[in-house]
Amino acid sequence: MASKGLAIAAAIIIIIIIIGAAAYYMTQKPAPTTTTTTSSSASSTSTSSSTTTSAAPSKPVLTGNFEKDVIAIGKYLESKGIHTVKFTVWATGDPNSVMRMYGLYEAAYKINQIWEKNGINVKIVMNKFWESSFKKLYDEFTSAVPQGTNGDFFVNSYIYIANLASQGYILDINSYVEKYWDSVFKDFYTPIMEAAKYKGHYYGVPQDTEARPIYVRKDVAACMGWDISNLAQLVKEGKFTWHDMYKKAEEAVSKGCAKWGLIHRKGSAHPDLIQFIFAYGGKLYDEKTGKLVLDVPAVYKWFMTEYVFAQHKLLPKDMMSWDWAQQIHPTVVNDCKGSPTGCTLFFIGGTWHWTEWQTKAYYYDPSTKKQRPLTPEEEVKKFYYTLFPAGDPGDKPVTLSQPFMWMIAENAGKDNPNYDQLKDVYHELAFLMVVGASDPEINAIHSVISGHVPVRKAAAALLKNETWINDLINMKLNLSPDVKQAIEPIVKKTASKINIQFLANVSYMLEYTHLAPSHPLYPKLAGFFADAINKVLMGEMTPKDAVNYLIQKIKADPQLSANVEIVGSIPSGWSFP
Repeated sequence: MASKGLAIAAAIIIIIIIIGAAAYYMTQKPAPTTTTTTSSSASSTSTSSSTTTSAAPSKPVLTGNFEKDVIAIGKYLESKGIHTVKFTVWATGDPNSVMRMYGLYEAAYKINQIWEKNGINVKIVMNKFWESSFKKLYDEFTSAVPQGTNGDFFVNSYIYIANLASQGYILDINSYVEKYWDSVFKDFYTPIMEAAKYKGHYYGVPQDTEARPIYVRKDVAACMGWDISNLAQLVKEGKFTWHDMYKKAEEAVSKGCAKWGLIHRKGSAHPDLIQFIFAYGGKLYDEKTGKLVLDVPAVYKWFMTEYVFAQHKLLPKDMMSWDWAQQIHPTVVNDCKGSPTGCTLFFIGGTWHWTEWQTKAYYYDPSTKKQRPLTPEEEVKKFYYTLFPAGDPGDKPVTLSQPFMWMIAENAGKDNPNYDQLKDVYHELAFLMVVGASDPEINAIHSVISGHVPVRKAAAALLKNETWINDLINMKLNLSPDVKQAIEPIVKKTASKINIQFLANVSYMLEYTHLAPSHPLYPKLAGFFADAINKVLMGEMTPKDAVNYLIQKIKADPQLSANVEIVGSIPSGWSFP
């Protein structure tokens, strides 16, 4: 019995030891590997990933280093199970301005290459929507945002920034721009960057712009015995003013070298004639009050300048009713002798006219007695160009621009998975795409094929780089297949070395540019300007009467009277010329 009891006791002890060992083993066993499946909407990619003990990437913060930021965002999105990011660009413009869409396509292509090179399994997929009408696209965008059906990128005129920003429809990118100021944005022309602001914050990035030079006929100058080889420099230095413009115009007509001394646009005072206000040291907008400005001294000097030109038959009195195709452009490009229109010494034009004269049959060819476009070689022979001169000695030369902007919708990235949690990251990625689309090469390509002026100095420098020009003409640039296919036909038509040289030559003008106010009532005020200057040219009003007429119109309009400051008075002791 004793031996039997001992056996039972031993068995119990062994069982206790086994149970204790098992308990100890269970407490030391590694945790099991878990599999997490991330489900997304039907438009996105479903993914499965194994969670390991390695730390997940932290939420990215922009540093100003493009590749570093792209990699950080890619890794973060991948860690969240995101492998496809969809963006859509809405853009507008003429048929040659396709880089307003494809610039972002090229940026996506470059970002995808960086991710692939670094083993990051994320890809951007682009979609596009094009509308030729600026205003129509704006209306469609503002209607779509409340419904959440808008594009992620909105590419349109700067004039819409104020309204879109105030409604909260586009993203405040001020903090992003600050991060990339030294590496990217300090290279942009300062006045054009300023146009991207609303209430001191950046809401857009300049995409393109234009300048409005004074064209001077070389053959007329030669007939006068006037050496204009250094004229652009004299204008830059403020040593050739509108007083000198008048004297040269008078000389050209009196010597029989030209029928007219000056020709300009018809119909509207905006934007070309508004340059007179800036050239005479005036302004149109008060940033402190947010109101429009009627600068009486500057407007009076503008009116007097044109009045004297018209009264002395140097500028047509009915200029505001001339026809562009039948009168204005033919008078600008035609030979001075033997043509139906005669010619002019000066023309207040735009940079886009340079290619327009090569594509439209404005020039009367005396040998065939038919109209045809000019060749690039003929244009170089006919035209000199310079800034819009200062009004008085001591004033500064100017030009006027209406830049286009890359704008990012406030809900950019909305069509992607986990938007509410990842909104900031999608916004940062959208901004990096705009940075990529602002690459000097992309900007220079757009400039060449659309006839616009580069918005940054590095792009302007490419237009003077012979190797780069040849690579563009021969389509040897390193571009994505989609972009190459889209622009190749346009490059063949537009990439003339003469035209590229012209764009390079006028790029400096952006250092002197001004902008019309982005104010909802500015079009109404500009309409009154047009009415008043027409009366001045026709001799129906003196400049003084026309200024008083403007003041009366403003005071009689409840909206304008509350939103326009009338500053200064008609100057005494000033005369023209």
